[in-house]
Amino acid sequence: MIRVYLAGPDVFRPDAEAFGARLKAICAGHGLDGVFPLDGLAGGDDPAWAGLPLAQVIARRNEAHIAGCAALIANLTPFRGPSADAGTVFEIGYARALGRPVFGWSNAALPFAARSRAFTSGGERDGEGMLIEDFGDLTDNLMIDGAIIASGGAVFTAAAEAAARWSSLEAFERCCKAVARSAQLLA
Repeated sequence: MIRVYLAGPDVFRPDAEAFGARLKAICAGHGLDGVFPLDGLAGGDDPAWAGLPLAQVIARRNEAHIAGCAALIANLTPFRGPSADAGTVFEIGYARALGRPVFGWSNAALPFAARSRAFTSGGERDGEGMLIEDFGDLTDNLMIDGAIIASGGAVFTAAAEAAARWSSLEAFERCCKAVARSAQLLA
């Protein structure tokens, strides 16, 4: 099975472990071995991390997960604003720097520029006079979409209803199918 890291703000859900298990089950159905950020490391944490603050241990564990996977699948559903979760964005960059293919999915079909305008003043600039990034139909900031595309991956979106924003897995399912079809990238 191809190991894939499942990045995203899903770790903040009240049912994070159960939701992670759902994601991993969908992955398994496509021949993928999903690694959720809350999973422990095979063999346990590095002894050199003993004494580090918990936040540092979690960060290093997630970097180790990413390094141990062939690809990364990122939940890009806007989190606490018009853009993806900041930690997820870091993980995309980390995987890209390691040369891993990155794929994304989002339950927001509206392009980033439109979401940004809706979140701010609605014009070309926000309330502080800063330009709203607008490169057409990009899912998120150009660096996020750019990293995913340059890695050989793709982004899949679905227009989930507000009540299903954090539970719909339609885009995730399509993303997993694409990762499974892209096995040559992962060899």
